[in-house]
Amino acid sequence: MFVGHYGVSFATKKADPSIPLWVLFLAVQWLDVLWAPLVILGIEKVRIVPGFTATNPLDLYYMPYTHSPVAALLWSAAAFAVYRLLAHAPTRSAFLVGLAVSSHWVLDFIVHRPDLPLYDNTAKVGLGLWNYPAWAFGLEAALLLGASAMYLKAEPRNRAAIIVFSLVMLGVQVYVFFGPPPASPKAAAATALVAYFLFALIIWFLADRRASARTA
Repeated sequence: MFVGHYGVSFATKKADPSIPLWVLFLAVQWLDVLWAPLVILGIEKVRIVPGFTATNPLDLYYMPYTHSPVAALLWSAAAFAVYRLLAHAPTRSAFLVGLAVSSHWVLDFIVHRPDLPLYDNTAKVGLGLWNYPAWAFGLEAALLLGASAMYLKAEPRNRAAIIVFSLVMLGVQVYVFFGPPPASPKAAAATALVAYFLFALIIWFLADRRASARTA
């Protein structure tokens, strides 16, 4: 899953408006933010296999440090502790940030083929929705657009810009599903990493910048 993860960001922001959206944008992708440099460094492994699934050419055959449930829980606990410490956040807010991190594994379980290891690099699971393009894209769109609409009911500022941004993200998802495969595993990882930070920067500009200025 890609842009559907951001639906969790918008839903969590509505539940706790004190958490900046840019923090939640990074939190829901944190397992992949860690995965990308590990792939670039050759620690976790992926192959580009066109047609491997109907929507995704990535054979994610070794990623125990980021995409096992044990790793996801540990990274979630780390996110809880770091956000609690650095943002001086209440326990509830830090818990929601940690929950946003762990939501990544749950949503990946729905779309991935069985490549998510339960422990080490064994007992791999995944429901394989990526092999059903219409259902996979529909889920991404429903999560992103549904949660962003729910958020915008409570936060009307920059509504048009955030709607356009959500549609642009959905367009990126179309390209990921139906465009040409990445040139190499490292290119796929680097492109993903740039996208995660770029999306977080854009949502900071659209949704968080004024709040930051008021509290400065």
